[in-house]
Amino acid sequence: MEEQNLPWIILLLPLLSAVSILLFTRRSGNISALISTGSALITLLLGVVLLRMPDDAVVAAFPWLNLSSNFVVEIGFQIDQLSRGMMFVVTAIGAAVHVFSLAYMKDDEGKARYFAGLSFFMFSMTGIVFANNFVMMFVFWELVGFSSYVLIGHWFEKNSAADAAKKAFLTNRIGDFGFMIGILLVWGLTKSIYFTQIASEVVDEQVLEGVSNGLLMAMVLCVFCGAIGKSAQVPLHVWLPDAMEGPTPVSALIHAATMVAAGVYMLARISFLIPMSAGAGEVIAWIGAITALIAALMALQQDDIKRILAYSTLSQLGYMVMAVGIHAADAAMFHLFTHAFFKALLFLGSGAVIYACHHEQNIWKMGGLAKKMPITFVTFVIGTAALMGLPFVTSGFFSKEAILGAALHGHKALFVIAAFIVLLTAFYMTRLIVVAFLGKDRSDNAAKAKEVPALMWVPLVLLAVPSVVAGYEFFYKGMKLSPMSPAHEGPVNVWLIVISAAMLVFGIGMAFWGYRGESTEPMRLNRIAQVFAHKFYIDEAYAWLIKVFQDGLAAFTNFFDRAVLDGVIARLPAAGAFRLGSVMRRLQSGNLQSYGFLFGLGAVLIIYLVVFK
Repeated sequence: MEEQNLPWIILLLPLLSAVSILLFTRRSGNISALISTGSALITLLLGVVLLRMPDDAVVAAFPWLNLSSNFVVEIGFQIDQLSRGMMFVVTAIGAAVHVFSLAYMKDDEGKARYFAGLSFFMFSMTGIVFANNFVMMFVFWELVGFSSYVLIGHWFEKNSAADAAKKAFLTNRIGDFGFMIGILLVWGLTKSIYFTQIASEVVDEQVLEGVSNGLLMAMVLCVFCGAIGKSAQVPLHVWLPDAMEGPTPVSALIHAATMVAAGVYMLARISFLIPMSAGAGEVIAWIGAITALIAALMALQQDDIKRILAYSTLSQLGYMVMAVGIHAADAAMFHLFTHAFFKALLFLGSGAVIYACHHEQNIWKMGGLAKKMPITFVTFVIGTAALMGLPFVTSGFFSKEAILGAALHGHKALFVIAAFIVLLTAFYMTRLIVVAFLGKDRSDNAAKAKEVPALMWVPLVLLAVPSVVAGYEFFYKGMKLSPMSPAHEGPVNVWLIVISAAMLVFGIGMAFWGYRGESTEPMRLNRIAQVFAHKFYIDEAYAWLIKVFQDGLAAFTNFFDRAVLDGVIARLPAAGAFRLGSVMRRLQSGNLQSYGFLFGLGAVLIIYLVVFK
């Protein structure tokens, strides 16, 4: 296999799998599943080989659009450490999800459609990672949005799943509209859409000389709008928790490790633009911090196991975006890398729990699962420890400390928020473990639970390994993943570790103390807890705004159309003409005597007017 063909094979193999399933094997779910899983495993192997590919490797590009000398678009590849590392994440998580799905979706009626959707998603995500220009990235960006719509709404017979798919699709379109404007601004200011060319021209400050800071800030923030939608940042975060209506493996693939991370990856790819605008980085950092904080607070009072993990994902994405905003893109990508493994582990672990409990998702109807599902329990605890950042043991510690260190050096207020989120993360994840796995079973489904088949627990065990070791230097440097390494290397900041560990211990202790009993109902201690449980009523606020403005405008438009345009302007003259015609038609009776009478009456009227007036 020639080296330059390797990226093309990785890109097109999932597309070939999806097309083959839709055209030839859609009537056979088992064959479709094997085709899709086989393509995922092959792309994983090729992704590992890609890690050894040099940065200066030449890959033939496909010319696509040639509108002018300043606007030539190609389907091309940017092969560097960033894209190679991200491709390893996408293919590794994708392969694990495919294998897990073989058991989880074995009896699903739409099995072929499901695996075709997985393959098409892998194709779309691969295009984003490999893209060497904004236009190619935007095309595959939209394809990811479409494939996520298909997968979230896989069980479209359920109204909740269909609504969640539409909500995700429409919410992302809002962010993508801003992203498109940002791409146009970048092209207008730099006369290029290619990342390497833009980077070299931005370094040459004469290219942007004379451009106002306001315009530069608008350019950066419009591009950032794409990440706000795709990576579910405030205020477009509302779609991600609802997307848990899709199959659990979809949650692991799309909404834990790859799709939502696309926004962070895009920001890392164009991180050289952020310092060009005074203030843009500050806005990005605060949006990330606010997202991380409110998502962690929401997770405190959620009862659905998948929604707890969904809000955890929101919180960790906020961490990454905050790091990009304070010019620590390396720390953000390092956390993206480690987070992908342990969050996929947690989502697949939740899928195993849901499967064993006969599709029960409420943690208050579980309990006692640690003894019944020992492998799932141990791997879930490993994933939880990594998410909480257990010091010097898990990968999450190293990547989270990199972000905390960057915040401590660059922005003290953001560091305080980030440290507090460590406490919140430890609390809600310990709460989940205590309620769902410890104590006695709280329902018949939990009492009948047993360990899942090997096809489901083997991916959990495999993902548990990088959840522990992916943060160690020997792993990411051995895999040539140097951009996914800590941004601040050097002496260990003892106080940073002490503060982080104290927050961790305090959060775990509070959760054990608060949920140590055998209660079968969630605790809502006060009105603040109710606010957290109802997600700050943000969805209700959006529903009210839509009802007042969109539905109100629709009602007024409907009234104006029916009463004014149709009633007054169109139908009134027509009705008048019809009535006048009806009256005149009565005069045309065909009776000669009537005509003579009218003729005489007219003559008398004329004489009267002439003589007496």
